[in-house]
Amino acid sequence: MISLSALRTRFAHRLLSSVLFLMIMGCSESPQPSTLERVQKEGVLRVVTRNSPTTYFEDRNGEAGFEYELVKRFADELGVGLRIEPADNLDAIFTQLNQPNGPELATAGLVASRAHTRQALLSRSYMEVTPQVVYRQGQQRPNQPKDLVGKRILVLKGSSHAEQLAQLKAGLPQLKYQETADLEVVDLLRMVDEGQIDVTLVDSNELAMNQVYFPKVRVAFDLGDPRPLRWAVAAGNDRSLLEKINGFLVNAQKEGFLQQLKDRYYGHVDVLGYVGAYTFAQHLQQRLPRYEQHFHEASKRHKIDWRLLAAVGYQESQWVPDATSKTGVRGLMMLTQGTAEAMGVSNRLDPKQSINGGAKYFLHVYESLPDSIREPDRSWFALAAYNIGIGHLDDARKLAQAERLNPDKWLDVKQMLPRLSEKQWYRKTRYGYARGGETVHFVANIRRYYDILTWVTQTQLEGSRLAESGMHVPGVSKTEAPKQAPR
Repeated sequence: MISLSALRTRFAHRLLSSVLFLMIMGCSESPQPSTLERVQKEGVLRVVTRNSPTTYFEDRNGEAGFEYELVKRFADELGVGLRIEPADNLDAIFTQLNQPNGPELATAGLVASRAHTRQALLSRSYMEVTPQVVYRQGQQRPNQPKDLVGKRILVLKGSSHAEQLAQLKAGLPQLKYQETADLEVVDLLRMVDEGQIDVTLVDSNELAMNQVYFPKVRVAFDLGDPRPLRWAVAAGNDRSLLEKINGFLVNAQKEGFLQQLKDRYYGHVDVLGYVGAYTFAQHLQQRLPRYEQHFHEASKRHKIDWRLLAAVGYQESQWVPDATSKTGVRGLMMLTQGTAEAMGVSNRLDPKQSINGGAKYFLHVYESLPDSIREPDRSWFALAAYNIGIGHLDDARKLAQAERLNPDKWLDVKQMLPRLSEKQWYRKTRYGYARGGETVHFVANIRRYYDILTWVTQTQLEGSRLAESGMHVPGVSKTEAPKQAPR
């Protein structure tokens, strides 16, 4: 007969063996890595987005877009590569995000609908946009939601705008609208511009960026208050990547990177106005093809993006080769007699000579800037110097420094340039009075023209879509510019 003491000993041994077995098994199965750990281990962040001027696009010189630049900065801070995966529509973004082994992040200028908030975890806001009702100039303007009854309305399927219309319909049963998953915002604006539909809804940032391509599109009214743009990660309990994103967005705001990016993409989008936008659209088609070959040749010779040169030429003369100002500057690039002679231009009215001389002069002022001014600001400073001169630009930089602003950032220095026309300020400078406010507008206009040229000449719009846009007839040369002006 086994004693009670022996039974206790045997039980203790078995219990100890069971505990040790469970511990060994637990150690043999390592826990699943978090999303953030997996991204860092694999060395790449996969991002799903939309293809549009406000989010992500590719041109002959590479990838660009507000969302692209922001998420590229995030990937760089993580120390990983970036892989972009464009989606066909909004619903597809969230479907791809939640697939096994799908992309880890969605950065697509998202104003999430209620349905989407159930499909994803959303980051903190990094920008606010206002939903706007747009219509075609010449048609009766809707002034309030009830005026939408009887209109042909088309919006993106799965968008916050579709959700807004569904809410309106609850109080306006006669309201009718359609949703599409086959089009993008640009397509909807084109359909309004051409009269194929009466009304659509877009966010204010997308309209601002695209307005210039569709000069007959007008804002009817804002539909509600501003709404936040957010990034999204897959739904679930894993918040590791989301927490990293939120920290990044907070720092991007504090460090000024978000503001610089907003200024670069949206700080100059409304400078043309309706008339200027329509005129530029006409000149793109009618005038630019005559001189595009010269811009390409000067681009290749001086290593400057041809579209930046073309934008300068349009700002200076609207691509008129015999333009003459009251002050004596002449030609397509509007060179002074002294500048023309210094750049080797014998005939300022010859468009080829003028374009080459303008490119050579731009490169001269670009290379004359202090090394402390880096891209993307360097090109904007060079444009300012092209217009107002290096001396006056240096005065504005010193005023910025005196105000404890950054003299190497265009966002800061452009605030000081208008002071050069105010006596209390210019009397403190070395070079005195200058029309600095005009220089700010000069740079803003060129940046906008450059944006438009970049978008309408990008790879995705070549061929049939470019022809359909009616914006630009491709030139005979397809020479790639060795350098692209920064976004």
